[in-house]
Amino acid sequence: MMLWGVYSHLVSLVMLGFMAFVSVGLSLVSLNSGLSYVIEWELISLNSSSIVVTLIYDWVSSLFLGAVLFISCMVMYYSGDYMYGDKSYNRFMYLVFAFVLSMGALIISPNLISVLLGWDGLGLISYVLVIYYQNEKSANAGMLTVMSNRVGDVGILLSISLLFALGGWNFIFFGEHLGEDFLLLKVFVCVAAMTKSAQIPFSAWLPAAMAAPTPVSALVHSSTLVTAGVYILIRFSSALEGSSIQAFLLIISCLTMFMAGLGANFEFDLKKIIALSTLSQLGVMMSILALGFADLAFFHLLTHALFKALLFMCAGMIIHSVKEYQDIRNMGSLVMCMPFTSVCMNLANLALCGMPFLAGFYSKDLILEVAFMSEVNFLSFLLYTLATGLTVCYSFRLVFYSLSSMPNMSSMMFVSESHKMMLMGILALSIGAVVGGSSLAWIVFPESYMICLSGLFKAMALLVSGVGALFGYIINMVSVSYSPKVLSFYPYIFFMGSMWFMPILSTLSPSYLSLYFGGLFSKVGDKGWSEYFGGEGSFYSLVSGSSYLQISQENMIVTYMKSFFVWIIIVFFIFM
Repeated sequence: MMLWGVYSHLVSLVMLGFMAFVSVGLSLVSLNSGLSYVIEWELISLNSSSIVVTLIYDWVSSLFLGAVLFISCMVMYYSGDYMYGDKSYNRFMYLVFAFVLSMGALIISPNLISVLLGWDGLGLISYVLVIYYQNEKSANAGMLTVMSNRVGDVGILLSISLLFALGGWNFIFFGEHLGEDFLLLKVFVCVAAMTKSAQIPFSAWLPAAMAAPTPVSALVHSSTLVTAGVYILIRFSSALEGSSIQAFLLIISCLTMFMAGLGANFEFDLKKIIALSTLSQLGVMMSILALGFADLAFFHLLTHALFKALLFMCAGMIIHSVKEYQDIRNMGSLVMCMPFTSVCMNLANLALCGMPFLAGFYSKDLILEVAFMSEVNFLSFLLYTLATGLTVCYSFRLVFYSLSSMPNMSSMMFVSESHKMMLMGILALSIGAVVGGSSLAWIVFPESYMICLSGLFKAMALLVSGVGALFGYIINMVSVSYSPKVLSFYPYIFFMGSMWFMPILSTLSPSYLSLYFGGLFSKVGDKGWSEYFGGEGSFYSLVSGSSYLQISQENMIVTYMKSFFVWIIIVFFIFM
């Protein structure tokens, strides 16, 4: 056990890295041949019933599995240094490995029942990882996470019962046969995906899950838990085409990416800013999926996974080095102390913003151009452009506060890049953030999309990004210099910075009345009148009655004389 405790990160690096290499190779073979491989493994056959495990290996599942395994091997190697000295190190590594296993089971399952196994596994293990530090904040965040995800679990269970009408649960074969008669099934699948991918109104759990250790955040927010909902909808995309649910999904996802981008501009917790950035990008994936471009959603899913894992790992390096601070106002001038981490963090931020020729540019720019070219309404178009500008705005705000502004750290704090293993993991993902987008674009889209836009619309993404960058940097310089004036807008800032009151509405507010009346009923009913007339009262009556009976049965002459006297009086009154 001790040997595993010391070398588990190396074992994970080699094993998961090799499996990632094999998965990507399988994906390339599948893409080249145009074939998909479905494996059916019969577990039990009894009379006319058989339990069969079905696995699918097509280019989508193999490529996504390869990306998940590559990021996981880097995160677990990074964890070997980040979690070094933790008393529960072994447990942490086992949990992360089980988390990856659950995601793998979900990816290669074409069957809703086996999907449920991976889906529930992700929900359960994410809860255990969120409460890893075992304090009240972690417990609250874990409960919010698991309860929000339970709604999605119910959606999958109801989908299983409805899909049985087609005679099986292999949804991968039934996509084009799910017409408007199966609208309820599509609604349940969409609700399940919305909870897992934290779309409005289920968004509150995503920033709360930042209570988990940073390596877990890097894994959860890049390629595992939050992407499960998008992946399921990609698999169901043929069933959603032409459905009335697409318009609903489009407006919800556009509102989500706008809300997350707005909230990130008022947040000061380093990890929560990146979490809200993930939420914004999930909205981008869902919106383009709602427009009917599942391949673009999948492309952005893969490129986003690379630079978002890098961003979290750089944040973890910074948090580890500044002695567990997470407030960006207590940082500043980190570029002087941590040059390599600062370079990689800027690289990830620029990829997120869609800087030309980095990973995010190939997917994000293509998504925006296709969305502008599609028949979207003005509200969706406006939310797309605003969300793009806000993304660059909070990215440059993050750079301003943590990397380039005046140092705000304690004079006794020693900040350096002494964690070599963490730097190696960051370096590997940095390469992915630079070349990943172009490589995937050449593999997935051998024939590029035909984009027909005017010059203004073509330059719209870069124009909005430039305005957002300028706005983010200058406004935060002003807010630092004139903070009393900014505080006069506090009610509006609180509304925009609190995800439109969603965490408040998702926690105590809906449960307050039920908890209040439940407590009142318990106090007045169960522990009050119910006790008085029920168990405690009947016990008291029985005890007091039996005490009188006991007295009457004692051989005392006084008692007998009194009772004799009472009987004489009774007889006298009867015969009068």
